[in-house]
Amino acid sequence: MSLIETFFNHEVLWSSLPALLRGFWNTLLLGIMSIVIGVPAGMVIGIIRLYAPKPIRLLMIAYIDIMRAMPVLVMLILIYYALPFLGIRLSSWASAVMAFAIVMAAYSAEVFRSGIEGVPKGQFEAAAALGLPFLLTLRKVIMPQAIRIVIPPTTSNCVSMFKDTSLASTVALPELLKEATNAQALYANPSPLIGAALVYIIFLWPMVRLVSMLEKRYKSENAR
Repeated sequence: MSLIETFFNHEVLWSSLPALLRGFWNTLLLGIMSIVIGVPAGMVIGIIRLYAPKPIRLLMIAYIDIMRAMPVLVMLILIYYALPFLGIRLSSWASAVMAFAIVMAAYSAEVFRSGIEGVPKGQFEAAAALGLPFLLTLRKVIMPQAIRIVIPPTTSNCVSMFKDTSLASTVALPELLKEATNAQALYANPSPLIGAALVYIIFLWPMVRLVSMLEKRYKSENAR
């Protein structure tokens, strides 16, 4: 068989398209759920990491460092396969969302910490001079500026999260890569895997370009 017939067999690709679309929907849903939970949680953890009492700050630092150092696959395996030994049994969906959200929160916490520290300290001093309480200062003055700083790296983290959802196949969740692998076995042809790669590229390439545009825009605004 030729290269085209082996890796780009249009008949196999067309036959496997429903499965790939089904897997893409699960990938999209899994990524969105993990991001919606992980990013706000990361913002809260990042704030606690900066302003809580020292013992709690150290706890948050340990959480952030460990979760960023630990492979996502290990977190998936621990939640899905280890927790049942403690009497906690979660479905594939719940395990995957929990694992990805926990890791996303750690990365987001570090991004928000950097964003908040990127706001000039004079903003805090000006708010204090006006008699604004700390929480109000944080909500009305600091966070709106910090969010503009964290948008590019957060978008980049979201791209990475959608790619990491392919690891959910290890807990039998039928996401895009899992469906492509099943189709490959069914048709005894690797074309479905190429199809899955094309779906990832079509979906994530605009987000990659968006990250680049946001970074350029942020740099141009800072240069003014």
